[in-house]
Formats: sequence, structure tokens, C-alpha cells
Amino acid sequence: MRRAALAALLVIATGATAQQKAESGPGAMLRGLDKVSGQTLDVEIRNGQTETVFGLDVALGDCRYPAENPTGDAFAYLTIWEQGKAQQLFDGWMVATSPALNALDHARYDVWVIRCMTP
Repeated sequence: MRRAALAALLVIATGATAQQKAESGPGAMLRGLDKVSGQTLDVEIRNGQTETVFGLDVALGDCRYPAENPTGDAFAYLTIWEQGKAQQLFDGWMVATSPALNALDHARYDVWVIRCMTP
């Protein structure tokens, strides 16, 4: 019984210390790709704003980065839809170092996070 309690305590303590503290940046740098023309476009967007990236509207909810390493892995909450349409193509967190982990699925355009803007 004590071993089980000790093991549970160790798992809980390890999980709590493994989490990194994150800070929110005022905005993010995104990169868009037109897969047909091969053209890329870098866009700076502030939290709460919507910007156009080729034929897509992209809204940024928040951009977070590790507090101990501002140049480290950024992750941003994005909502993306085609211009003139109401249906969302993407709504969720996108990670800068692993854009394929939770990616936009569009036939012509691609959007991913480059970094958070830091104060």
C-alpha cells in the first residue's frame, strides 16, 4: 500500500516539474505558402487581429513561448478560413517546431508559425 502511494506521489511530482512555464507574446510571425506558385509570405500579426495570407483569413488568439527561453518553441492559437466563406478550415494550436503535428489541410495554401513576438 505504501509503495503504491509512493509511486503515485512520484508520478505526480515528476509531472508537475516537467511542465514549463509559458508567457504570452503580443503577437506572432506566420509564414504562408502558395503551393501553386511557390510564393511565400511572412506576416506579423497581433493577438486578437485577423490578417490575410494569400486567399486565407488568419486570426491569432494567442502566441506563447517558454518563459526561460523566449527564442524557444512557439505555439499559437489560430483560426483560419477562406476569404468570403464562414466555414473554418483550422481552429486550434499550431506548434512552430512541429507544424505537421496539427496542420492546416488546404489544397492550395499552407500557413505555419515561425515565432512569437517578444517584448
